[in-house]
Amino acid sequence: MTDPLQLPDPLRAAAETMRQVRERCVWSQQITHRDLVPYLIEESHELIDAVESGDRAEMREELGDLLWQVLFHAAVAAQDPEEPFDIDDVARGLTEKMVRRHPHVFADAVATTPEEVLVHWNAAKALEKKERRSVLDGVPSGMPALARAQKVLGRAAKVVDDPAAASEPASEAELGDALLALVAQARENGWDAERALRERLRLLEDQVRAAESRP
Repeated sequence: MTDPLQLPDPLRAAAETMRQVRERCVWSQQITHRDLVPYLIEESHELIDAVESGDRAEMREELGDLLWQVLFHAAVAAQDPEEPFDIDDVARGLTEKMVRRHPHVFADAVATTPEEVLVHWNAAKALEKKERRSVLDGVPSGMPALARAQKVLGRAAKVVDDPAAASEPASEAELGDALLALVAQARENGWDAERALRERLRLLEDQVRAAESRP
């Protein structure tokens, strides 16, 4: 049995640790991708808390916990009887994608501003996602409503006029005040703020898809 702590490459050691845990821990042996989803969400939020608090030690630990989730999913996937892949396949695919999306770094394209970088990124992404029929394809349905709204609005702006024209706060702090006031209003009226936003997003998505289907 390999002792992961003796391996010179820390990432390889982490992957080997996960492999042994998956194979020899009776709890881990039973875990599926679906079982891991709540842990993935929880670890992601814990990392966000560490980033926003500025706690560097906590951030390092939470990045490790999130990496463990990636390694765990890859270890589960490696045992799939029909379409197995492992952490090396994941890393290889990631490297290839990032090289494609940074032609100004790894090829002869030029980008001297963040905006020009984004042009290269979006062009490469469009080639990768040629099968997509709508600008909304690829927006995860499981995102929290507010985060999903920001994502959908960014995509929708390419197809329809601004669907949410309203008075705008002058700063992110004022935006927080306005959002909190809206949630307070929802609470006072017995409304579900998350559901209200989800239902409004469905209407916007229908509007976008209808506009895309017009000749």
